[in-house]
Amino acid sequence: MAWIILAGRLVAALIASAVVAMLTRRRRYAMVLVEQRTAELRGTLADLETAREAADVANRSKSSFLSRMSHELRTPLNAVLGFAQVLDLDDLDPNQQEAVDQILRGGKHLLGLINEVLDISRIETGDLALSSESVLVSDVVGETVDLIRPLADQRSIQVHADHHVCENIHVFADRQRLKQILLNLLSNAVKYNRLHGSVTISCARPDPTHLRIRVADTGPGIRGEQLGKVFVPFERLGAERTDIEGTGIGLALSRRLAEAMGGTVDLESVPGEGSTFWVELPLVEGPVERYERLRGDHTQPQAVSSTDERRQTLLYIEDNLANLKLVQRVVAHRNDVDIIPAMQGRLGLELATEHQPALILLDLHLPDIPGDQVLQELRSNCATASIPVVVVSADATLGQQQRLLSAGALAYLTKPYEVQELLRIIDEALTRSAGIREGLPTISLEQRGHS
Repeated sequence: MAWIILAGRLVAALIASAVVAMLTRRRRYAMVLVEQRTAELRGTLADLETAREAADVANRSKSSFLSRMSHELRTPLNAVLGFAQVLDLDDLDPNQQEAVDQILRGGKHLLGLINEVLDISRIETGDLALSSESVLVSDVVGETVDLIRPLADQRSIQVHADHHVCENIHVFADRQRLKQILLNLLSNAVKYNRLHGSVTISCARPDPTHLRIRVADTGPGIRGEQLGKVFVPFERLGAERTDIEGTGIGLALSRRLAEAMGGTVDLESVPGEGSTFWVELPLVEGPVERYERLRGDHTQPQAVSSTDERRQTLLYIEDNLANLKLVQRVVAHRNDVDIIPAMQGRLGLELATEHQPALILLDLHLPDIPGDQVLQELRSNCATASIPVVVVSADATLGQQQRLLSAGALAYLTKPYEVQELLRIIDEALTRSAGIREGLPTISLEQRGHS
């Protein structure tokens, strides 16, 4: 009996040993497979990383090439357009006039394309400068509609703007870039519309924190299989075979600009009925509304009266109407200051020479010329060289501030404004200006820590 038990245990031990050996072999085999798969995955990831780096290098090279080429093309093109405009001033016969008109029309079209390509390359390389702030939507919509009406009238297309829906609504955006997006959407809605059609621009809130500005047309619409190509650069969906002018880059640029401002551009379309494009951006509080709200939480600034009977003039060069209203509201606390508004840089230069203001508030992003160019011209003109200039901008980078202070700005004020700081800078700048007129020693704002 003992031998039987011993034999059974030996058999069980042998079976257990065989099972353990089999499991060990399978585990070893599994580990080899795991190591092989891991090595393959590492190789794949390394290949993907290499491919990604190569794509990044290629993308940067492409953007750099486009940027350089755009700059190189602008130089001879500016000469072509300049001399064509000189010829246009002469008394030309009909054939010559037609030739000059064709040169100007083609040159301006090419210049617009170069600018758009340059903008896209700047976005891709991260070099696009944006000045995002609170923008009154109805103000920008009204301007763009006024600009697009002549083109719409040529094509007998009615343009309707629902100003009431967009009233008193502000979005966070670069004002000039938002205007550029809306002009792209509106010009497309007019160009690709049917004869005697219509374009409607309206506003809607897809959620409590965003605003959607919609541009709807009554054109032929876009088929479903083409929707994915709408925002591809240089893709015109067959329109290149028609007489409709275009480059196929406007929508691609508009979407990238919107994304750079924290929004998006998209569309919906029904073939045979029309298309609706929209730009969606974050909602924000308006400057005046913010000022009124904060005024209830803090002591109001005291009105400042002047012992000097002469009133002083403040020139504010700013294209954002909401910011202009805010500064007018704030400066109302000084009863001896009049504000002269200028919504373009060139106009601001003319008004500065004509009125000789005691102080100039200068925004950097203007529709016609950059604010730093305005500052340069103010400083180089002996009639305006001594007028103190306070630069205002949404760009709070230290390098930007130092550059403009070195260029001759008295101080640099960032948006959104701190009202007490704005009043203090205005008071000190006006006091400084009065001291200069009377020949008194003054202390610069930089010395007092406001730069």
